[in-house]
Amino acid sequence: MSASQLFILSKRGDIIFFRDFRHDIKKSNDIFFHNLNFLTEEENVPPIFNIDGINFLHRKTQYLYFVISTLNNFSPNYYLEIIDQLMTRIEDLLGDLTEESIRQNFILVNEIIDEMIDFGYPQLSETEQVKEFVFTEPIVDIKNTKIQKIKEIFNQNVKSHEYSRQSIIDNSQNRNEIFVDLIEKVTCLFGKNGNIISSGIDGCIKMKSYLKNKPELKIVLSDDIIINNNNKYSNGKFELSGYNFCNGVRCKNFEKNKTLYLVPHEGEFILMNYRINNEFAPPFKIYTIIEESDYKLELRIKLISNFSNKNSAGNITISFNSPKNTHSAYFDIPENYKEVQKVDYNQNKHLCIWRIGKIIGGNETMLCAKFTLQDNNPGRYRRELGPIAMSFEIPNYNISNMGIKELKIMSNNLKYNPKKWVRTFTKAKSYVARIAENR
Repeated sequence: MSASQLFILSKRGDIIFFRDFRHDIKKSNDIFFHNLNFLTEEENVPPIFNIDGINFLHRKTQYLYFVISTLNNFSPNYYLEIIDQLMTRIEDLLGDLTEESIRQNFILVNEIIDEMIDFGYPQLSETEQVKEFVFTEPIVDIKNTKIQKIKEIFNQNVKSHEYSRQSIIDNSQNRNEIFVDLIEKVTCLFGKNGNIISSGIDGCIKMKSYLKNKPELKIVLSDDIIINNNNKYSNGKFELSGYNFCNGVRCKNFEKNKTLYLVPHEGEFILMNYRINNEFAPPFKIYTIIEESDYKLELRIKLISNFSNKNSAGNITISFNSPKNTHSAYFDIPENYKEVQKVDYNQNKHLCIWRIGKIIGGNETMLCAKFTLQDNNPGRYRRELGPIAMSFEIPNYNISNMGIKELKIMSNNLKYNPKKWVRTFTKAKSYVARIAENR
């Protein structure tokens, strides 16, 4: 469960920060960056990969790579969550997440990491917890008013326990609002006939708080979910098979009334994680047909958006492998979709990437991929087609009908009326369809 090394690289591969927690592997940043060039296009580099027994897990910002390397074969989400929390805390306390800000504030970043990770194991994770134990004043851009506010908090003439209670929010901007995002990530594995082999939903409620005076919140979840269903009668509702909350949440009667109370942390945090294992209608259905002829294989992929036409999905990417013996490839897209769809083919990596900018619910589209082979044995090479991996985002939609029924600010001040923003997203976590027969 421990991280061996943590490093931050620029887009050029320069080391911005490096920390070896356990000294059990050699310096791995060169291995990581070197192998980026042998993977898919940069925006499609997987966040997790293994090289010579070393697991690399990374997140990419517009400017930087944040990477953990480890010998442990533990849950990838565990390490990615460490990186996500670290990036959020650094941005909260530095005000910016760029190469220049990290280089200028190297000592402060070092202090943050010392408090968040000890010998490769995560410790503190909230901004308020971390800032109580760091003492270095950030070096900031004088033009950035947000960072100027942070600099005031880290004034060297103020003791740590005093400024740890001060807000990092710039009150001069009169910002008094809270954002709540309910995100569900879908896992589906389809067989070659289009039937679902396995499925699940991993959800979370993410908050970003800019509330003044730290009021208490009351959150009531929708009645469309069931918790600890002992009688096994669900009446079509979804059941939470597992869930947990962040520190500070009062959830004594949660199973009975689905109500939570908390004083939200400043900045971004995860209020709740949950898991649903019910059977459900997948947001997309994928069907495939393969035809063989002399020196040729033809794969037709039919994609059906299985949700209401009031919603639309975007950022859709469908990728699959072509046979290694492919001489050339041709792709046919329906004429009315050519403006929002395109196909990229990397012959060296035998990878096809079908990109769809937008698709409305209740619609369908198709791709016809034709591969010319170097020798006349299509039956032998059809098993190298696929599998199909799909990613997508559907705003204002979720499968489980989990929702925020009530978001109430518990304040006696009638004039205290902050803005509340609640959004819902559905994304693909692992959405895979098999297309090749086993022989």
